[in-house]
Amino acid sequence: MAVRFAVTQRPKRAFDEEARDYDAVLVVSFGGPEGPEEVMPFLDRVLAGRPVPPTVKTRIAARYARFGGVSPINAHTREFIAALTNDLAAHGPPLPVYWGNRNSPPFLADTLGQMAADGVGRVIAFVTSMFGSYSGCRQYREDLFRAAEEADAAPRIDKLRVAYNHPGFVSAMADRVSEARKRAPKGSALLFTAHSLPQSMASNADYEAQLREACGLVAHCVGDDHWRLAFQSNNARTGDPWLAPTVEESLASIAAAGRSSVVVAPIGFVCDHMEVVMDLDVEARACAEGLGLGYFRAPTVGTHPAYVDMVRQLVVERMSANPERPCLGQRGPNPDYCAPDCCLSGRPGPALPTVGGLGDEHPARR
Repeated sequence: MAVRFAVTQRPKRAFDEEARDYDAVLVVSFGGPEGPEEVMPFLDRVLAGRPVPPTVKTRIAARYARFGGVSPINAHTREFIAALTNDLAAHGPPLPVYWGNRNSPPFLADTLGQMAADGVGRVIAFVTSMFGSYSGCRQYREDLFRAAEEADAAPRIDKLRVAYNHPGFVSAMADRVSEARKRAPKGSALLFTAHSLPQSMASNADYEAQLREACGLVAHCVGDDHWRLAFQSNNARTGDPWLAPTVEESLASIAAAGRSSVVVAPIGFVCDHMEVVMDLDVEARACAEGLGLGYFRAPTVGTHPAYVDMVRQLVVERMSANPERPCLGQRGPNPDYCAPDCCLSGRPGPALPTVGGLGDEHPARR
């Protein structure tokens, strides 16, 4: 099933054909609070610059309070970093792995400062998002630029390509879906979910197309071509239209079609976030039960060996001249360097400076 594509539809210079020499890997994540006192400062950072009323912020904080003010994301990220470190040590290249978050400690600027102190001169960054969008790609690249400006003598930063159609991710997600299907009755509906986005943001990215490609690939692996995709976690509820249908709308449609159970697969998340444990494990489950649907949630890819080794393979790609870029489906591999107009926010005003894109001026070059 694995297919390797020649690059025909994207500028050749968007692909890095040179062998790069890196001193470290940087895992870049969203972050989350790890105690009640961290929740509001965390939300202040997440929602900064967005027209979100205080009442909405209070409502979101109450969701965290239900779990003791602790998001599962940091614990999962630590487990992933341990697995990646072991995989790099076992199979090479034996690079150290650092961790920086957008919205909670360890903050990116602090991590880049530590890397500089450790003598790291060039780093390859892995953003824990498989799909291209402003919030899943470009915003992290903006964060990395700002963090590099703040840190003293920050290392030169490259970014791994978006890998939604990499065989490692597809096979890992297929295994997770298969795990859930073994617990579910035969004939259960298959519902993939991903974080919703404002339409203005989604229209500037390949997010939906990438998601549908990945869902189709995973569904084919598990032998179920009758799948659906739903969007979740529009918790800010701004007035702008967001991607639909919602998970609740899709569950209602599945029940109306006469299905008695559903397997829900959060393909848009690589590990459990608050949006997974609250929106799917609590709210969507309650919705399904109210509709008379049996509900079976597939795990996220987490530390699945194929997913972890995929990240190692992506690092090897960038350290190799003229590398092969494994991918599945019809869309080919995503480029190593993002286009200048890739994944814009859809908000008024000029685009902010980034790293990892064509023509980017990296702070370390100044």
